[in-house]
Order: sequence, then structure tokens, then C-alpha cells
Amino acid sequence: LEVKVVTTERAKHFYNTQEIPVTLYGDEEEWQLWKGRSDPVLHIELRRWADLMVVAPLDANTLAKVANGICDNLLTCVIRAWDPSKPLLFCPAMNTAMWEHPITARQVEQLKGFGYTEIPCVVKKLVCGDEGQ
Repeated sequence: LEVKVVTTERAKHFYNTQEIPVTLYGDEEEWQLWKGRSDPVLHIELRRWADLMVVAPLDANTLAKVANGICDNLLTCVIRAWDPSKPLLFCPAMNTAMWEHPITARQVEQLKGFGYTEIPCVVKKLVCGDEGQ
């Protein structure tokens, strides 16, 4: 099993990148690799390489981007280029108030409509101290 991690810049707030024991890619690597026509494009190379994609955690912002086809960072570009014949699992994670907003259910259904598989939320104590999904 070989794992590669694609992170967003904001996600780096929650962990120390030096402690990740596998290859870690972010927006900076996307632009370092590509210099001109016919150079490898990282989000396409990752799409070709992977047999499975797990988006965990999938926050409300990235959920909204993916549901609406926005691809403004490495992660959303990989998802937008994803081969629909390969599995993509997504694990929503956000405050319960955000989870219960009506637009969230529509966006989750949109991703399922793309053929992606939801790993459901669990009830627990949240970062803010609330208890909920």
C-alpha cells in the first residue's frame, strides 16, 4: 500500500507537516513541477497514479467547491480530474450547525450523484466544545 497526501493550505493549521510519514503535496508543489507545455501536471499525475481517493476530512468549504465544480487548489483539481471509474470516498466534517444547514444535504447528494461514496459523520465532542455530528 502506498499513500500520498494532498493537503490544502488551511488544513496545515491542524497538524505539523514534518510529522507526516508519507509524501505530502500542496499547492506549492503543483506549480513547482509545471514550468511549460508538456511538463507533468501534478493533479493529473496524481489522478493517474491513484487507485482510490479518500477526502478526509471534507470541510464545508471544500464540499461546496467540489459540489459546484470549483477547482482552485491542488486538492480540488485532483477531485475535478478524478476518473469516475475509480472509487472516491468523502468524509464530511464540520460543525453541527453547518452540517444541519439545508445546503449541506444538497451538496452531499451532488457528490453522491457524481458516484462518490459518503462515509457518514459521527456524533462526538467537536473542536468548539459542542456535542453533535
